[in-house]
Amino acid sequence: MTTLRLATFNVENLFARWRFKEGIDPATANTRGWIVDQTRFEELGVDDKAITGAAVRELRADVLCLQEVENVDTLKHFRAQALGGRAEYPYVAGVDGNDPRLIDVAVLSKVPITRIRSNQHFMDPASPTAALFSRDCLEVDVEVEVGPERTTTVSLFVNHFKSMLGGRAETRAKRERQARKVMELVIDRFGQAPGSSPFVILGDLNDYLATNGDGSSGIDQLVNWDQVENVVARRLPEDDQWTHYFSGGDEYRQLDYLLPSTSLAQAAPDASPEIFRKGMPLRAVKYKGPRFPGVGQDKPKASDHCPVVFDLEVQ
Repeated sequence: MTTLRLATFNVENLFARWRFKEGIDPATANTRGWIVDQTRFEELGVDDKAITGAAVRELRADVLCLQEVENVDTLKHFRAQALGGRAEYPYVAGVDGNDPRLIDVAVLSKVPITRIRSNQHFMDPASPTAALFSRDCLEVDVEVEVGPERTTTVSLFVNHFKSMLGGRAETRAKRERQARKVMELVIDRFGQAPGSSPFVILGDLNDYLATNGDGSSGIDQLVNWDQVENVVARRLPEDDQWTHYFSGGDEYRQLDYLLPSTSLAQAAPDASPEIFRKGMPLRAVKYKGPRFPGVGQDKPKASDHCPVVFDLEVQ
């Protein structure tokens, strides 16, 4: 048995070049392909990414699944500048996805990546001219050594679902369809009872489980699926399960999830989840713990999301 330290982290605009100004429609910003127009973009400072790098280093993850990465070259540059280079994370996976802002999902790994599959090609059944996945559901297999000349493959389904921008109720149906498709992909790969197989569904699902005045959840069918476990709920009181702070509504919610198969979760019965908040901005006053030097009221910060970490026991 081998411990595999797995993390998911929305790094909030890990761009090498530019970030979108508020109010710019990305679909009109790159109508002829990706041609940077400096009147539409403002340069992203380096302080935030230095703190993001400090957060990643302190996570000590063997496999790090990321959201909001511009491309693989950007990720490699970040790896070189902030994480110790190829020697620290030799393996990288990423595929340009559907978001016109170049917000993609990606993976950094200390263990070999043996398979990559993009699922960005699926069309939305409710709108046949639109993609189902806002970014992608990226399948990445990693090879874990579990003994002398023995390895096991762990399959990761890395996601970044439709945001709640425009209203939770108004955008819920899209997340429901995305969640349902992720479950179908897992079943297609591992059979009707996939919980006995070594896989993890993870990422920024952009919704929470509670029903309130903003409506019901669009992801509960996935998070509460009996083939996986939401490990953030393991041993953490409900009030301490938040991974994101939205200042507009003064809301602390769990938007980031790590859902190992039931067999993987049960193999680590004593493992507890970690929600890493040292890079959160000072405006998230609910967090009273230590922060990295230089973190500001809003900026600089590591991200507006907290990484979620869990130690899997792979047999």
